[in-house]
Amino acid sequence: MTTLTLPGTGPYRMREPLALPVGAAPVSRVVYAAAHVVADPAAENAPGAPAALDWDTTLAFRHHLWSLGLGVADAMDTAQRGMGLDWATTRELITRSGAEARAVGGRLACGVGTDQLAQPAPLLSDILAAYEQQLEVVEQAGAQPILMASRALAAVAVGPEDYLAVYGELIAQSARPVILHWLGEMFDPALAGYWGSASLDAATGTVLALIREHAGRIDGIKVSLLDADREVALRRALPAGVRLYTGDDFNYPELIRGDELGHSDALLGVFDPIAGVASAALRALDAGDLDRYDELFAPTLPLARHLFAAPTFHYKTGIVFLAWLAGHQEHFTMVAGAQSARSVPHLVELFRLADAAGVLPDPALAAHRMRQFLAVAGVDA
Repeated sequence: MTTLTLPGTGPYRMREPLALPVGAAPVSRVVYAAAHVVADPAAENAPGAPAALDWDTTLAFRHHLWSLGLGVADAMDTAQRGMGLDWATTRELITRSGAEARAVGGRLACGVGTDQLAQPAPLLSDILAAYEQQLEVVEQAGAQPILMASRALAAVAVGPEDYLAVYGELIAQSARPVILHWLGEMFDPALAGYWGSASLDAATGTVLALIREHAGRIDGIKVSLLDADREVALRRALPAGVRLYTGDDFNYPELIRGDELGHSDALLGVFDPIAGVASAALRALDAGDLDRYDELFAPTLPLARHLFAAPTFHYKTGIVFLAWLAGHQEHFTMVAGAQSARSVPHLVELFRLADAAGVLPDPALAAHRMRQFLAVAGVDA
C-alpha cells in the first residue's frame, strides 16, 4: 500500500488502482475527450511568448485516448486556446493530429475559431474571414469542424442577427456537418452575452433558430453552461438527428445516461484525466449495466467539481497536473506558465480526489511526483 504525508491531513494511504478492462469503443454514445497539450519544458513558454510544445508527448496522449475508444476534440479550450496556445501552434497541432488520426482511424474533431485576429475591433467580415481560414485548416486535416465561440464576435456583434449571419455562412461553406460550441462565461468571461443577449432564454432561442434553419448541416451542439436542467430542455427542443454534446463537467453522468426522452452525447474536458474510467463506464452503459456505470462515474464527480471550481477557466492547470501524476508526461510545465494558476492546497485536494476516483494508474509514481511537487513548493511531505 502506497502512503505519503499530505499537508493538512497527515499520513495518507492511496487506494489500489482500478482494474479497468480495455475493449471496443463505446457505441451507444458519441464521446469526445477534449485533450490538453504538453509544453516543451526546455522552451520559453512564458506568459505572452509563442507556445512551444513537446510534440511527441502531445500526440502520444491523443493515441492514449483513441486506444480507449474515445474520440479526440483537439485545439479546444482544454488545449489552452485563448490562454497561451497561439494560432501558429494551433494550426500545426490540427495538422499533426489529423495525420495521427488518419493513421489509426481515430475520431477527431478540431476547433475553428478567430484567435488569429490582431485588431481590437474587427469588422464582421474580418471575423468571418478568420473563421474561414481556420475552417480550411481543419478540413484539410480531415477533422470534423467545431465552430468555437469567438471572443471577437462577442465583442462586436450588435445582436442575434450578426451571429446568425456569420454562423449561417460558415455552416453553408463547411464540407461536412459542423458541431456548434456554446461556452458559458464561467469558462471565458469574454463570452458573456453570447448569441446576442445576456438572457440565456433569449440566447437559447437564437441557437435553436440557427439549428432549425440548418439542421441538415449540423451534427450537434456542445453546451458548457454547467446547468443540467437548461441542457436537457435544449436537448429536447433540438431537431431530430442533431446531437447535444454535453460539456457540463459538473453533471455529465446523469446527462449522458439520459432518460426516457433521450440522452446527451459528450465532448468533455474532464474526460482527459478520467479517460480510462470514462471508457469503462460507457462500455458498462452499452451493456446495460447501469449499476456499474454509476459505480465508476460517481467518485469522479467530486474530482470534476473541484477541477472546474471557480475561477473555472483555470481548470487546465489541474488537468496537466493530473496528466503528470498519471505518468502521461514527465513534467508539470505548461504553455504560458499556467502551472502557477492553481494553489498548492487546490492541487493537494485534486490529488486526493483523483486517487479516490481511481484515475491514477500507478500509485507509487503518483505519490513520488506528489512528494516532488510539495518539496519544490516548500511543503514538508
